[in-house]
Order: sequence, then C-alpha cells, then structure tokens
Amino acid sequence: MSYVNNLKVFVRVVELGSMSAAARDQRVSPAVVSSRIGELEKRLGVRLFNRTTRKLQPTEHGAIFYKGAVKILDTIAEAEAAVADVARAPRGSIFAAAPLGIGRRLIAPLIPEFKAAYPMVDVRLRLSDRKLDVMGEGLDMAFVLGSPEDSTLRMRPVLDCERVLCAAPAYLAAHGHPARGEDLIADEHHCLLLRFPGASEFQWRLSTAEGGKTFEVSGPFESDDGDVLTDWALAGCGIVNKPLFEVAGHLRSGALVTVCEQTPPPPVRLACLYPHKRYQDPKIRLFIDFVTARCRQELEALLADADAPPGAQAAS
Repeated sequence: MSYVNNLKVFVRVVELGSMSAAARDQRVSPAVVSSRIGELEKRLGVRLFNRTTRKLQPTEHGAIFYKGAVKILDTIAEAEAAVADVARAPRGSIFAAAPLGIGRRLIAPLIPEFKAAYPMVDVRLRLSDRKLDVMGEGLDMAFVLGSPEDSTLRMRPVLDCERVLCAAPAYLAAHGHPARGEDLIADEHHCLLLRFPGASEFQWRLSTAEGGKTFEVSGPFESDDGDVLTDWALAGCGIVNKPLFEVAGHLRSGALVTVCEQTPPPPVRLACLYPHKRYQDPKIRLFIDFVTARCRQELEALLADADAPPGAQAAS
C-alpha cells in the first residue's frame, strides 16, 4: 500500500498547495511527505512540482499525474465501499466538519453512539465557524448554517432554524430596547459580530414589512467563535444574532431577552453538504442518515421547548 499512500500524499499536496499542510492533513511529518513525493518523482523520472516561496505548483507532468491519481484513489475507494456494503461492515475514517455551536451541542454527543454501532469506523470532527472548503480540505461532509455557495456539492436539508436577536437585561437597561432593525443603526447599538475572512454576519438580514432588508450593523466586539458572542451577550456587552436553539435556555431563564421583534431575522437552514461520490460509500451514507435524523429530532425538541420563553417578552 506504500504506492497508494504516496498517491494520497501527492494529491493532498496538489490540493492544499503545501507539503506542511498536506502533512497535517495526513497526520505525518513534513519529512515523510517530502520523501513520498521524492519516491514518486524517482519512479516517474520527472519533477512533479515547481517550488516557489509561497506555494507549490504542479508542473505540467504533475498536473497530468494528479488527474490520473485522483481516478485511481476514487476507484479504490469505490471498490472498498462496495465490499463493505456487501459485507455490511463499514470501515475506515470519516472526516466531518460543523459550526462550533452545532458541533458541540448536537453532533459531537452523537458520535460515541455511532461508533458503538459501527466500531470499525472512526470519526474525525472539525469544529469551526469559518467558511470551509469541503473539497479542498478533504472533508467527507460539512454541516452548515445558511445557503451553500458551492453548487457542485449535494445538500441534505436537516431543519429550518428560527433565529433571534437578543441581549442581556443589563445591556437593554443601559442602551434601550430596539424594536426594529432601523433602531440598531440609529441608536448605534453594540452588535456582537461573527467575523473571519469571508464572513458576512456584520451585515444582518432582517425581515421587514417590505421584505428582507440588509442592515449594516456595527459594534466594538468581534470573534470567530459563535459561543464567545453568546458569552459576551450574557455579560451585557451587546446584541447577538443567534439560532433560537442555541439561546433558548437563556431566553427561558431571562438571562437574555429578544429584541427587534418587529423585524426578526429570517430562519436559517441547517444542512449537510457532501460531494456526490462520497455518498456512495456506505459509512458516509450511514453517518449522514444517522446524524441528520437525530439532529432533526433534537432540534425539534429544543425548538418546541423554546416556544413562548418567559424572557422573550420582557420589556426594557
């Protein structure tokens, strides 16, 4: 299997543009990656990469070999998946990603149960609120909130999640209780923003009588971790825009209070994105089916409990 492993490393170097990135992805040292690329170049008698100070670029030979290597690896994966499907014994690793809040509250707790049912399958879960490149990062699937931009991926809808704007009573006592999106701008409210390269949450889309409208909100607090924003809201630092299920407990207790009730944010869709070919693998199919069904159950229960929370109608 050493040659197959060499192909896997080569493909990831091309896709990630870096030997060190490929080493992290494959869980080996950069020296191992360099050695495996060297073995391929020696076997083929050609140079596979042009090395620059910023990024490795495949040579003409490397680009041709990449296409063939991907086909070989896909064929092996499909053959292994077919055998596993017939044997009813899925095995191997699953690489999944999810936003921090959803991953911690919903998906991570389900993985031990899945592992117990399918002991020969390992699950590697990456949690991040930043945008992910499913294909470029070698993921089998990614659970996302919102509309996907990559139309080449398949999407399994899980549930449309209600969103709310909310803040702590202490913040509202000091800054007033905004009833509409326009109040956020006019009264210069502190909006707690999810910010990372490519993020758009500093533009809040709210539902108005005229339809959806984008508000260019601002504030002194930003983070790339959605749970940090919730903590800041609880500390009275400002207003947060969150899926209802993430803050339902705080609303019921009165620790947070909904605002801008006249112009609420529209619901956001929770979905699972995956490359079409991945779904042919039984372990991927089983994991997506299991997690989406259980997440739907958990979210429906959470949202049912969140109806008419005591803190939702509190006044400033």
